[in-house]
Amino acid sequence: METKTLGFIGGGRIAKIFLKALSNKQFNLSLVTVYDINPSVLNALHKQFPKIQVTDSLQLVASQEIVVIALHPPAIKETMEQIKEHVTKDTQVISLAPKISIDKISTKLLTNNIVRMIPNATSYINEGYNPVSFSNAFSATKKQSLLEILNLLGKTFEVQESKLEAYAIVSAMLPTYFWFQWEEMQTLGELMGLDEEESKNAVKETLMSAIRLFYDSELNSNEVIDLIPVKPIGEFETQITEIYKTKLMGLFEKIKS
Repeated sequence: METKTLGFIGGGRIAKIFLKALSNKQFNLSLVTVYDINPSVLNALHKQFPKIQVTDSLQLVASQEIVVIALHPPAIKETMEQIKEHVTKDTQVISLAPKISIDKISTKLLTNNIVRMIPNATSYINEGYNPVSFSNAFSATKKQSLLEILNLLGKTFEVQESKLEAYAIVSAMLPTYFWFQWEEMQTLGELMGLDEEESKNAVKETLMSAIRLFYDSELNSNEVIDLIPVKPIGEFETQITEIYKTKLMGLFEKIKS
């Protein structure tokens, strides 16, 4: 793998996920520089990953070979104004935010090597499901080299840019719709007499098998659902699905516009 210097603009959750994934794969973290406006965020990140360089210089980070913009959309436009004089035509820029298109980024920055990525928290254990979209003018040689790095995070695959916001809703945010439910089921198992390990394994193993059954068996979805006749919260299914539709479609429209 060709070694490249990486600069992260933003040292929050997604930077931590990236660094953990790279660390798991023995990527040389001394090549990584991280900027954040909050010194305590940088200190915490440096404590977890002592080989990285942390800085309060936005210009230093912007001068790295690969620049990862790990910010929420409202902060990106102002940041691009601040770094545009330090990004060259050879810089590879990765934006991890929805909403801000490749075209919008290219009007601010000199480089044509722009990629948007919707990262997934499961990259923390190198099992990410991460869609990417490259600018049309992205160097083919640079693209292959960059994909070698991104593939360390898990499954990285190219999609049309217009589909990235949908992946943000149905993939990147997907675990948050269920994690609290799994935790509650584990708690209920303990209240019913299982010890912590028994309850954890019961929920974990059943969920993993249920996913394989739903997606990988010869049965269609209705046939799978019919395998369990008792549905204790069945009367609330319509209400739950309506919450999903209202909340998630509303969020999709917000980040898509």
